[in-house]
Amino acid sequence: MRWFASSHALAAAAILLPAALFAADVDAKFHNAPASAQAAKNPYAGQEEAAQVGKKLYARNCLSCHGKMGKGTGNVPSLVDGKLDSVTPGEVFWFITRGDKDNGMPAWASLPAKQRWQIVTYVESMGTSQAAQEASAPPPPDMNPSKLKAPPPTPPFTDFRYEKPGTFHKITVNDLPQPYATKSAYNSPDLVARPGNVWPAAPVGFKVELYGAGLDNPRTLRTAPNGDIFLAETDPGHIRVFRGLTAGGKPEQSAIFVSGLKQPYGLAFYPAGPDPQWLYVGSAAEVVRFPYHNGDLKASGSQQHIADLPGRGWFGHSTRAVEFSRDGKRMFVAVGSASNVDDPDTTPREKDRADILACDPENCVLSVYAYGIRNAGGGIAVNPQTGELWCSVNERDALGDNLVPDYITHLQEGGFYGWPWWYIGAHQDPRHRGKHPELKDKVIVPDVLLQSHNASLEFTFYEGQQFPTGYKGDIFASEHGSWNKAVRVGYEVIRVPLHQTGHASGEYEDFLTGFVLPDGNVWGRPVGITVASDGSLLVSDDGSNSVWRVSYTGK
Repeated sequence: MRWFASSHALAAAAILLPAALFAADVDAKFHNAPASAQAAKNPYAGQEEAAQVGKKLYARNCLSCHGKMGKGTGNVPSLVDGKLDSVTPGEVFWFITRGDKDNGMPAWASLPAKQRWQIVTYVESMGTSQAAQEASAPPPPDMNPSKLKAPPPTPPFTDFRYEKPGTFHKITVNDLPQPYATKSAYNSPDLVARPGNVWPAAPVGFKVELYGAGLDNPRTLRTAPNGDIFLAETDPGHIRVFRGLTAGGKPEQSAIFVSGLKQPYGLAFYPAGPDPQWLYVGSAAEVVRFPYHNGDLKASGSQQHIADLPGRGWFGHSTRAVEFSRDGKRMFVAVGSASNVDDPDTTPREKDRADILACDPENCVLSVYAYGIRNAGGGIAVNPQTGELWCSVNERDALGDNLVPDYITHLQEGGFYGWPWWYIGAHQDPRHRGKHPELKDKVIVPDVLLQSHNASLEFTFYEGQQFPTGYKGDIFASEHGSWNKAVRVGYEVIRVPLHQTGHASGEYEDFLTGFVLPDGNVWGRPVGITVASDGSLLVSDDGSNSVWRVSYTGK
């Protein structure tokens, strides 16, 4: 009998299994596990005493990365979706032992075999929500990598303790440390409820209000030409519309535009201008579109399929940002990698991934626009001033606290940005030493280097009239927050000044902060961002399932 026959057991199993797990096709051998591993039997299967010991071992060794109920965080995806039904306990034991350090999963061969089997036994026993809740107890203090008593970071690097509205940062190529200058940390957040006396902080003169609450995995935001606000609620699979604004800063009306989608994320109206005819939606497997006319609160027709996307939604990064060129002749889709740093030369599942793809919006045949971009699926946008396509990128993990910087940059058509062999110019990833020397001098250095592991997602160019004139044309970007850094970083909205020229000079400013409590617990994680028709800024937060509204009052 195969393991994980029920959804509850599968959810539990996910806790042990790393992001690299998605690297194996479910129809193929699990990470090329040998037949002996597949056939191995758990000698402690069903033993309550072994499960209790395994629970303690899991809390000490696994919880900080894999989180509650196997949903994972950061580069560790949720595995509660049925993709591992055919995996046996022996294969899991084998992979725990072997690990995959390039994708952030350490080898646990140092644990006695008995303890590894006890962890497997505990995972097998986690079929109830009560067991999962018990598993979410904090690990012992000496194993907690979030050392809040750690010394201050060395500039230009920072962490959440020093992220304050109005603080500027600038990281240059010369600031980059050597690989493995620090150990690779496993510091995923376990979300807590926002305390009643805690509120996001913005610069002086700005007001922050709770625009929407009680949402379900709110992610991408888009403002329609008529002022309606569209929101992708990814996990439940629907697109929500907000309309109007009350005196208390809340929407007057909320409606579901369409439901029944599979992991919707990217949203874009087409054609650009005051009278779009379609809403395009990017999901992990495809791009579709729905008929749309100004004022529609519900799709007036069924979806039309536009394009299948590489990977068909399996493995790794699943967000697919969608954007159109200023002249409307090209659709851009960002497709992130299937892994942390797997080599596309030898890994077929990475074909046409870690790219920005482009096609005709009406007759889509995808081609590569720019490549070597690990994951820009969280955000791409066209600068309305210059017409250039920009992207927000989650760079690779497991090289230390301050490598590799995430970044925001304009894109050059045909440009190569390094992944996986190189990074930030002529820096070779040590995990691919000696590979592709001919690409060394072709790696483009991005415009703005951010803190490593920030998890930069959606961004927007500020074209509103409400903020002071110095903000006109600047970028506001959501930083979802780190999992691979000893002291947390990100969990904020930043501003990238473009100096009224449409071009960045490398610095960025902390703009909306406070989503991490002083003790290091996280209550909020910014994702989507859009400029409302009145010039205020709306920010979705899938940590507290809210949308925040930032307006300028001058007070």
